Amino acid sequence: MIEIMDDLKQIKNLIEKTIGVRCSNYKEEYIKRRLLSRMRTTGTGTYDDYTRYLNNNPDEWELLRNALTINVTEFFRDAEVFEIIRKEIIPKILNDHGRIRIWCAGCSSGEEPYSLAMILSELTTRKGGVSGTIYATDIDEKILQKAKDGIYEAKSMDKLGSAAIRRHFTELPDGRFQVKQHLKDMIHFRKHDLMSGIPGARYVDMVTCRNVTIYFTEQQKNDLARTFHTALNSGGYYVMGKTEYLGREVEGLFSQYNTLQKILIKNDV
Repeated sequence: MIEIMDDLKQIKNLIEKTIGVRCSNYKEEYIKRRLLSRMRTTGTGTYDDYTRYLNNNPDEWELLRNALTINVTEFFRDAEVFEIIRKEIIPKILNDHGRIRIWCAGCSSGEEPYSLAMILSELTTRKGGVSGTIYATDIDEKILQKAKDGIYEAKSMDKLGSAAIRRHFTELPDGRFQVKQHLKDMIHFRKHDLMSGIPGARYVDMVTCRNVTIYFTEQQKNDLARTFHTALNSGGYYVMGKTEYLGREVEGLFSQYNTLQKILIKNDV
């Protein structure tokens, strides 16, 4: 057992040095599951075997990086959350300030920031004289490029009505759909490590970071909550994932706006 743990520690150190993914930012069981998945795929039986496989097959490093930073996402995931954002939060901010700045943290392949951009496009067109900007960040450069390209399979359109698809997407000859330029113009994609302690955007009115911190340790979650608090303007909103929560150490930084949908408001402390 001690030898297995030593092999795990060695491969975690190798991962951090080679591809820059800090395993200490994630729960150990999550790291083990992702490693075992790649080990099954590559036919390697032990951490030591897999380490040798990595050394002999450089292309495996990118596949491992993708496995460790994987994020399941879709357009308008958790529709109830987006209804509150559409009907309550964004209209209030636009009424108060005439503009809105949103940081979409851990944006993965772009479905969430583009969902927010669709709402912004609708509301700013209807109201007139207002504007919105979305800062979308992720640590994975490959997935960020996919988000920038904005090309999605037809099955990704399932939650979008035909009118929204016509307005915001162009159907490509191969049957996929590409996001139109008016949505892309609202979004600034950039690489950012959530665990750096430095906000990926500042002076924002809303932060969305959903279904990302479930992979983090309690201390990392607390540090991230402080980073979001720093990034938000006074009275700004923090939208969490449905299964996520604030630790006791940082719960005073925010108040509940909608408990069921995990939407918080920044406290000035």
